[in-house]
Amino acid sequence: MVRALPGNWEQNAFPNRFVIPASLARVSNGASTTEVPAALRADIRRLADLLGQTLGRLEGASVLDLVEMVRGLVRVDDEAAAAVLDGLESEYAALLVRAFGTYFHLANVAEQVHRTRELARLRAERGGWLEQTATRIAAAGLPVEQLRAEVARLGVRPVFTAHPTEAARRSTLAKLRQIAELLQAGPVTAADEHRVARRLAETVELLWQTDELRIGRPEPVDEARNAVYYLAELCHGTVPDLLEDLAAALAELGVELPITARPLSFGTWIGGDRDGNPNVTGAVTREVLVLAHEYGINAALEAIDELRQDLSQSTRTTGTDEALQTMLAADLARLPEVAERHRRLNAEEPYRLALTCMRAKLTNTRTRIATRTPHTPGRDYAGAGELLADLQVLHASLCRHGGELAARGRLERTIRTIAAFGLHLATLDVREHADAHHQALGQLIDRLGELPAPYAELSRSQRTEVLAAELNGRRPLAAQPPPLDEPGARTLGAFLAIGDLLELFGPKVVQSYIVSMTTGVDDLLAAVLLAREAGLVDLTGDQVRIGFVPLLERPTELANAGPLLDELLSIPIYRRLVELRGNLQEVMLGYSDSNKAGGITTAQWEIHRAQRALRDVARRHGVRLRLFHGRGGTVGRGGGPTYEAILAQPWGTLDGELKVTEQGEVISDKYLLPALARENLELTICAVLEAAVLNRRPRQDPADLARWDACMDVVSEAAHQAYRGFVEHPDLPTYFLTSTPVELLGALNIGSRPSRRPDGGGGLDGLRAIPWVFGWTQSRQIVPGWFGVGTGLAAARAAGHGSLMNEMYRRWPFFANFVSNVEMTLAKTDLRIAEHYVRSLVPKGVQHLFDAVLAEHERTVEEILAVTGQAEVLESNPALRETLRTRDAYLDPLSYLQVSLLRRARAAPADDPPDETLQRALLLSVNAIAAGLRNTG
Repeated sequence: MVRALPGNWEQNAFPNRFVIPASLARVSNGASTTEVPAALRADIRRLADLLGQTLGRLEGASVLDLVEMVRGLVRVDDEAAAAVLDGLESEYAALLVRAFGTYFHLANVAEQVHRTRELARLRAERGGWLEQTATRIAAAGLPVEQLRAEVARLGVRPVFTAHPTEAARRSTLAKLRQIAELLQAGPVTAADEHRVARRLAETVELLWQTDELRIGRPEPVDEARNAVYYLAELCHGTVPDLLEDLAAALAELGVELPITARPLSFGTWIGGDRDGNPNVTGAVTREVLVLAHEYGINAALEAIDELRQDLSQSTRTTGTDEALQTMLAADLARLPEVAERHRRLNAEEPYRLALTCMRAKLTNTRTRIATRTPHTPGRDYAGAGELLADLQVLHASLCRHGGELAARGRLERTIRTIAAFGLHLATLDVREHADAHHQALGQLIDRLGELPAPYAELSRSQRTEVLAAELNGRRPLAAQPPPLDEPGARTLGAFLAIGDLLELFGPKVVQSYIVSMTTGVDDLLAAVLLAREAGLVDLTGDQVRIGFVPLLERPTELANAGPLLDELLSIPIYRRLVELRGNLQEVMLGYSDSNKAGGITTAQWEIHRAQRALRDVARRHGVRLRLFHGRGGTVGRGGGPTYEAILAQPWGTLDGELKVTEQGEVISDKYLLPALARENLELTICAVLEAAVLNRRPRQDPADLARWDACMDVVSEAAHQAYRGFVEHPDLPTYFLTSTPVELLGALNIGSRPSRRPDGGGGLDGLRAIPWVFGWTQSRQIVPGWFGVGTGLAAARAAGHGSLMNEMYRRWPFFANFVSNVEMTLAKTDLRIAEHYVRSLVPKGVQHLFDAVLAEHERTVEEILAVTGQAEVLESNPALRETLRTRDAYLDPLSYLQVSLLRRARAAPADDPPDETLQRALLLSVNAIAAGLRNTG
């Protein structure tokens, strides 16, 4: 339907298409100047023109005029623009928002394509990250034996979570990927060019006609489909190439990477994160794993089919090992479903026939999982380990009978890929709140009548004593089924479900049980005892089927990390559990909640100190430490460049293994395009390898580090006081809820988990970190990314540490990385726009809090510039600075329009039926601003 503007709209002279702001011609992504490359400029212009043509064709030329009028007016006269937008009907507001939001999606994908081109250019000039890392390691002159030991422990695991920060639907992301592929196609003939042009126009039109909003809240299985989409894509090309290249780079250093090693694997929380999400049940977890196995087995089948085509060696031309002959004979006897045609035609092609048997076993495995029938040895696979064992028989035989090139090539590539992904694509972590375990255990223990007081009234030390004593014994606390209320049965049911899942899917499908909000060792022991009740732990019988992970989420718990782990490992029965798990203890560090509770400065400093303390305690107890970093996408939730963050970790904290969360829009940004996925994974592996090999001893003089630590203590203390003074102000709840569109997050239907903790109450304390950051980001205040930093740095400067902080910035990776991330959020903050939110939406009696925001922002900018020696924020990164400035030309109209829509929606009488068109326009504005900022929460 072609739309005309209302009669009171005057026609104007704006061009009938989207235009690229003149400043865009100065943007760059890593080039030596700030000139945008011609290819990127051409791509953005091409996509903008196609969008303009689509709008003109489907909505009418007047809609384009409206877009350009508003964009131009915002740049000239803010107040006039606001007045125009206030008078815009909801229907046209929605169209305007969609136009700007779609432009951002198209500009984002053009920038992603440009990044892939730049990466290819830099790789050709300088070599890849693997080559550069190998060169640095070689220059260190380490003994090969030492390097081999470090490589043996290498294990990087990105963990895909369902945290709801991706506003764009998968339908939208899929079309953006199609556009990226078309831009990368590189036509060579006129026919190619015409075909690509048609496909681009078609896909832009489809993008415009696709609803950006989800009609309902996704369920965990829907979230799992999104993660599986990316993981399955990684199976094909990206990860196989990377693992093959990693093995080659290590070989140049004299280290052979075992073919079944797992230097890279993947994890997921989706379907296992029960903390505050009543939608995650045992049945849901099982359904999610069935889905993952469906895709994982299909990927394995594709790999096996390729090998069947390739490994056509005949017994007439080469020999085979006896082990292969024995395996093949046994398989053929147990697998009557292997067709007679294959037995006859491939009788003299043992490798091909063996792979046909593996294919049959994989198909049987898929059927077994779908029908939930028991594993039959020899007819299906209990897990990926059995498939890998079969493939290793082929590998050994080929190597001994003249097929080493094929064995070391395509077969090894397949083995490494299956080792990385298994048959389930990603290992599932299960997480539950500490209080849930105590609630269930209290019922079981109190019924025994052996304690002087109810379990819930015991001190932490008393509970620890009771739980350790129970773990030292073998008696069950109750008969099955135990007498528990509904929440207690749900908690115990998680452990029972894990046992069932391990039986159905194999021993590696679930490895870690995470106890969120861990504050004492009793929190972890309670989870262990429930696991024992469910048959997962038998310490007298030397069986522990899963590991237990404390999640330290707030500054207080992070400050107590060392003593907590020391106390835990000093309990003999728990130390025995860790020994049975290979002397490995995993600890998770929470970035989001620690930031929300203490501010970015204190959160980052306490996490850094916690890592040191955990490292020292683990070494003292003879335990390997695996740190799991719970980072979000925004700097306010621990985000920022991964490579720099890893290398900024304290020495010795990376013992070859690292887990890190990947969530929300970070997943699509990093993994939507294969080249970007490769870059992200290669960077992470290289950073961990370099840190594990070259960062095993202190990099700084102890005296220098002591001075820096003392300075950071001053910074953190002052920053913490400033932040808590702000968030504890009695007017802040009103200020936050009115100056931000946080109430819209739930209506966006971007996640299955509620935005509030079930026991957190109605205030800001009960609000999860994601909506906290979301609200501040949408209103362009971005308080969690910088508030308090200026006060902290100023306090240190007043104490005479000004030159010391300059030294810290130059020589201390932790401090340099911290300052860099804060600098980036300062650049994204726009208090001119934020003031419009405040003055338009916040009650006058509460607006004074914006003065505190302004003052702290000004102070933080001043102090960051003093530390870095720059004249303006991001002076050393002009490309990013100009990119952010350019985006404002399209972001500002969206912000003004969102304010207008919020004001209208909040002014409506509570008893009036909601204006669905207005609500839709509001939700679209959230999506569009998220696309423009490339962040939701």
